[in-house]
Amino acid sequence: MSMPFYVSPEQLIKDRAEFAQKGIARGRSIVAAIYDRGVVLVAENPSASLYKISEIYDRIAFAGVGKYNEFDRLREAGIRWADGTGFTYSREDVDARALANYYGQHLGDMFTEGQKPLEVEILVAQLGNQLHPTKLYRIAYEGTITDEPRFVVLGGDAQTIKDRFAELDDSIQSFEFTLKSAVAALAGPDRTVPTTDLEVGILEDRGSRRTFTRLNDARVSEVLS
Repeated sequence: MSMPFYVSPEQLIKDRAEFAQKGIARGRSIVAAIYDRGVVLVAENPSASLYKISEIYDRIAFAGVGKYNEFDRLREAGIRWADGTGFTYSREDVDARALANYYGQHLGDMFTEGQKPLEVEILVAQLGNQLHPTKLYRIAYEGTITDEPRFVVLGGDAQTIKDRFAELDDSIQSFEFTLKSAVAALAGPDRTVPTTDLEVGILEDRGSRRTFTRLNDARVSEVLS
């Protein structure tokens, strides 16, 4: 009877982290930023139907990078959690912090106990109102939750894009300026991202219960021009 190879817990965690990081790095990046009237989320995404940015609830949006099938399952689970919480208690009890904790626990369990870690990094964004402030929560592959004060970058070469955006937009600005800065940060100095490869969603209060809007190519082109 053969004996299994021994792997130290430290090495096992390191191998799982490297595996997840490689999968996430292959994904194209997302920039989410707070502007003067709401939150804008911008993804480089050539697909016209496989969305990386979606609505979760009245004032909450979701974004994910990495393996599409894995973060899309998380999106669906988040919608079910939000609907169940809102139905059981009240719609005002559904907030981004609780949803981020829900995601963080699931990702943490999969990282330590699952057959393999999820190759995803996700964002939960919340538009503020009288009860809840505007928030951006980044949830990493191992379940770590980060409360980002103004903007966040997921996937790809995140640190480089984060540095570019910070140089272009160092305070809360208008929607138009913030969108242009996000696209410029995603593209970098050596290339241009066509409008057809951009996915843009916003959270903005327009006097109705739902605040999420997905912008079409014509509207994005109008702003960028």
